[in-house]
Amino acid sequence: MTLPEDILAYHAAQSAEDRRICDALAATIDPHLSAKAEGVVARKIWHRHPVWFIDGNPIVGYSKLKGCVRLLFWSGQSFDEPGLAPEGSFKAAEARYTSADEIPVKDLKRWIEKSVRIQWDYKNIVKRKGRLERLK
Repeated sequence: MTLPEDILAYHAAQSAEDRRICDALAATIDPHLSAKAEGVVARKIWHRHPVWFIDGNPIVGYSKLKGCVRLLFWSGQSFDEPGLAPEGSFKAAEARYTSADEIPVKDLKRWIEKSVRIQWDYKNIVKRKGRLERLK
């Protein structure tokens, strides 16, 4: 897996266990999302955290929080999946990990597949004055 330098630097700045979590998430997200997406997949540090996009729309990312690493799917509340908890006032859902062993890879792959099929248009949320529209 060849990640961009900014994401590799983000991983390197984490503690050993948090780096293992980030590496494990990226090792599943990057190839699986790229294989499933029909649009252009990009990944970069966005708002100081690794995020993957399809055609400019944020899909999935993770961030270091106090005591855990949070995995976030921007449209995750629409997945109707156990293991993902609502986050924020829009459509995002999260899972939190304190160890790489906690990551349910089979579930993560299913969530990634759903993230390709179920998208809300966060890319244009400012233009629409905070109103989300469903894509695809």
